[in-house]
Amino acid sequence: MRLTVSSSPHLHAATSTSRIMGDVLISLAPSVLAASYFFGLRAFLVVVFCTALCIGLEALSCLVMKRKNTVFDGSAAVTGVLLALTLPADIPLHYTIVGCVTAIVVVKQMFGGLGCNFVNPALTARIVMLVSFPAATVGNAPNLALPDGVTGATPLSGGEVASLLDLFLGRVGGAMGEGCKIAILLGLVYLLVRRVITPVIPLVMVGTVALFSLLVGENVGFQLLSGGLLFAAVFMATDYVTTPITLKGQALYALGCGLITVLIRLYANLPEGVSYAVVLMNIVTPLIDRAFRPRPYGTVKRKRRKKK
Repeated sequence: MRLTVSSSPHLHAATSTSRIMGDVLISLAPSVLAASYFFGLRAFLVVVFCTALCIGLEALSCLVMKRKNTVFDGSAAVTGVLLALTLPADIPLHYTIVGCVTAIVVVKQMFGGLGCNFVNPALTARIVMLVSFPAATVGNAPNLALPDGVTGATPLSGGEVASLLDLFLGRVGGAMGEGCKIAILLGLVYLLVRRVITPVIPLVMVGTVALFSLLVGENVGFQLLSGGLLFAAVFMATDYVTTPITLKGQALYALGCGLITVLIRLYANLPEGVSYAVVLMNIVTPLIDRAFRPRPYGTVKRKRRKKK
């Protein structure tokens, strides 16, 4: 997401939280439609259930914690849609309650609400679900675009052998939102046109995965199109709250996301590393912001004293 840092004076812009969240929801619409096409109405049901539950938990948390009701800013709805798209279509609905409570109540509201969470709520919830319900979170939902309703987990886990074309079009198993790359790219174009995000984080993150995959002799196309890399790079790693403010800081942040993703994929006992990579770099974000803190306009740079 986009935030321009500069010295005063500042001009007030018409941008609001609700407008930004509305744009994010519109950008996610192609992925929701693609998931419904490839996995059937069950996928749409999971999205609706997670979204409604996150909105309800947001309203209840604000009421219990005696805060201003923030349901109508759209952030809870965005979290619900993002969480749902990181899950398989056959996930039991009662398991998603754990994810929604983790995202809204624990990660977001217990740390002060929107703007105060230090990690991405949807990705953190997915990690909690992956640890708690590993088999169900990986999923085995039938992809309706495959012959005879073939089932299979994400190709990164060795669930099925897929061509690059199948990976690009979404004719694979796994999480609902990570399949169709055309839908993800449509969302990216919309966010760029609306100036909600800049291309820095997605390009650097994906480019880092491509470079390091090439250096270690991996199939670059397979690494880029498999798993949730593109989905996370566009919709998760660009979150305003959990990413650095400056462009240099964002580039370093995205570099770390890409590098950790490759390391986990290749050398850890996990099929996918992008969720862990983004959350780990979320934690490092305050340190990155401190390292790349801009110098206030008009101040003189201090000269280091030479030791005698």
